[in-house]
Amino acid sequence: MKLTILGGGGFRVPLVYGALLGDHREGRVTHVTLHDVDAGRLAAIVRVLAEQAAGVADAPVVSSTTDLDEALRGADFVFSAIRVGGLAGRAADERVALAEGVLGQETVGAGGIAYGLRTVPVVVRIAERVAELAPDAWVINFTNPAGLVTEAMSRVLGDRVIGICDSPVGLGRRVARVLGADPDEAWIDYVGLNHLGWLRALKVGGRDELPRLLADTELLGSFEEGRLFGAEWLRSLGAVPNEYLHYYYFNREAVRAYREAGKTRGAYLLDQQAGFYDEMARPGTSPLDAWHRTLADREATYMAANREAAGVGERDEDDLESGGYEKVALALMRAIARDERATLILNVRNRTTLSVLDADAVVEVPCVVDANGAHPVTVRPLPHHAVGLVTAVKAVEREVMAAAESGSRSAAVKAFALHPLVDSVTVAGRLLDGYRAEHPGLAYLTSR
Repeated sequence: MKLTILGGGGFRVPLVYGALLGDHREGRVTHVTLHDVDAGRLAAIVRVLAEQAAGVADAPVVSSTTDLDEALRGADFVFSAIRVGGLAGRAADERVALAEGVLGQETVGAGGIAYGLRTVPVVVRIAERVAELAPDAWVINFTNPAGLVTEAMSRVLGDRVIGICDSPVGLGRRVARVLGADPDEAWIDYVGLNHLGWLRALKVGGRDELPRLLADTELLGSFEEGRLFGAEWLRSLGAVPNEYLHYYYFNREAVRAYREAGKTRGAYLLDQQAGFYDEMARPGTSPLDAWHRTLADREATYMAANREAAGVGERDEDDLESGGYEKVALALMRAIARDERATLILNVRNRTTLSVLDADAVVEVPCVVDANGAHPVTVRPLPHHAVGLVTAVKAVEREVMAAAESGSRSAAVKAFALHPLVDSVTVAGRLLDGYRAEHPGLAYLTSR
């Protein structure tokens, strides 16, 4: 079975390959093709994978190419993890937004809109090439903003594109751990959009254990989201929000912390990644050791500004374990390729899952996966406070897609202006002008 990874020179690719190395069952991935537009980064990651594979007799064969069509031909699965504009683009997204006093995070607020505007045209073209060259392939999307990008690609590929994210999985595992439950056995009631969801129940043997967590202040203070949001707010919601909702519920504090930080997250990662790829070019460097050191620092500093705003200090060691998006991707491929039913939290088309959204809207919910793809399960209706956020952000995503399809400047301004974290139409216009000045890829936004 052949897996093609788009964005194959990306830093997190060894996580995916590491998961594949542990799979020795029939029907596993035997060939991995890496595609990237940056040949230097591609070569560096190939070296890391070669060291990972040392001593593994049945390690998947790795090839690399900068030619998209070559990468797609013969693929059974396509893993999309591209970053249009690179980390320099992310740093610019943050910088332009903060200059206007609004959030510039890569998937939330103005930064997420800017990222989407330059990414959607690219992923739609990729989807069209997949449909032409590998029509039977399944696309697993991790490209951010993951929900928006998955929905844009689904307009070409239908249900054969499925979005994944490690954030809800990580949240579910942390909540299960503090409750003394096995994360692999617990049922996690999670619903929303990508980076905009809520864990509303965690059932073990049919019993919901979340009320026990919400009633225990000590337990609530023992994991990442409990410290970020605070016991009182979590009890008020009756749920545990995805960590990215901190940007909504504590927006002023988050913006202030980002503006006061020495570097934005994007600028920090830009420097960090540059250091990693520079180190890879030095003679005698162990690629895998360099990668592990960089990964450890990356995980430890994740959402540092939000923790600063909440006054909760550094991450605990227990919270450093992510949801393991590479494990989600592997489980998803196994379920489809081997027709082994699995339940995973995924980004898929809504159908009738959430009544407040139309059938084609991509949502993030538990799904049953088999050889025919991912099927969202029935969930309880959203509370009104969640309906407001979910429908507002989905409206923004739709305006981003409309702007990407038509080249309409007014649709792009509308996308910024409608977002809950942008409080002025005038600011929305200035944001678009600022982003167009930074990103040549947004030059297409010229029509009315």
